[in-house]
Amino acid sequence: MVDIGNHVFPLMKYRLLYEKLISLGIKKENFIESQPAQDDDILRVHSARYLKKLKTGKLSHAEMLALELPYSPDLLRFARLHVGGTIIAAEKALEEGMAAHLGGGFHHAFSDHGEGFCILNDVAVAIERLKHLGVIQKALIVDCDVHQGNGTAAIFSKKEYVFTFSIHQMDIYPAHKPESTRDIGLWAGEEDGKYLEALQSHFPRLFEEFQPDIVFYLAGADPYEKDQLGGLRLTLEGLKERDAIVIGAARMLKIPMVVLLAGGYAIDVADTVAIHLNTIKIAQHTHRKHPLPSVKRET
Repeated sequence: MVDIGNHVFPLMKYRLLYEKLISLGIKKENFIESQPAQDDDILRVHSARYLKKLKTGKLSHAEMLALELPYSPDLLRFARLHVGGTIIAAEKALEEGMAAHLGGGFHHAFSDHGEGFCILNDVAVAIERLKHLGVIQKALIVDCDVHQGNGTAAIFSKKEYVFTFSIHQMDIYPAHKPESTRDIGLWAGEEDGKYLEALQSHFPRLFEEFQPDIVFYLAGADPYEKDQLGGLRLTLEGLKERDAIVIGAARMLKIPMVVLLAGGYAIDVADTVAIHLNTIKIAQHTHRKHPLPSVKRET
């Protein structure tokens, strides 16, 4: 377990969500244990110099401030496990149509440094691995975290095989927002109606136009009205509708989807867990309505 002290990042949410799913009857054998990502995969995205700094713990003071987490070897293992989990979930999604990772979505990690609680960019590493193996040609990222996915946008800025979509709050971190393929900027105090209207104007249209082989959905819980780090005022029902729009659009078109938790910093961690749980339930229900024929792919 990683010890980051008294921190706004609720590491406990991962365990609490897992325990909640078990209590609701999901069998343990339906979970796949994550394995740490290997260097070969990480180095398709992150620089060798940055990875060496992480391994040796020789991050500069400025790099530590940007990361906003206390460094430890356990923190690096935590990051590797989340990357490995997203890789496994992506491969599973290609086989079965839908997979959820009870973690992932660390979209503030750049190729050469970490930011905003994000050490390694799990989505970028997973996409580059799938592309390297030849099992996908194009991927689309739907980032619904309250913060713009600056690291992801920068990593894929010149790579036309990845479409990056981000709907986020403008007047919060990050101050500098590298351009995504499509950015939807909202402002503090905007509620369910405007948010959902903006989302519905893009999906399923973007899926139909770009025709990705896989979708990565960052279902951040932090647009919630009681989140400590965001100012959008989405209700629990609004967040459920958000999930239904994005997940439903992908499944209707039979596009494999990976669901990732991303952020969530509600005053009561139980609210964050409830939001993530609703996302998993919607994904499960939608997949049952629109299953993808199982296709075994060699990796």
